[in-house]
Amino acid sequence: MADWLSLAAAPTFAFMALASGVLSTGMPDPLCTTAGQGMTMNPMLLMYVLMSVFHLGPWLRLLDRWRIGRRLMTAAERYLP
Repeated sequence: MADWLSLAAAPTFAFMALASGVLSTGMPDPLCTTAGQGMTMNPMLLMYVLMSVFHLGPWLRLLDRWRIGRRLMTAAERYLP
């Protein structure tokens, strides 16, 4: 169950990045500005993109297992009559 739950983090953060990018008002957050210079990108968007990238590990392991399984299956098919 924990393996499947770990797969939920990356898509959730990707969706939140998309939502914060689409729903952003374009106004810089006063807490994120320094000396009147605001970030050109929404800081929440940047955070959610980074969190999504950091949580890609379980997806990469799943794809690797799938790829290895396919490779083993095609190798076995070569030796079957």
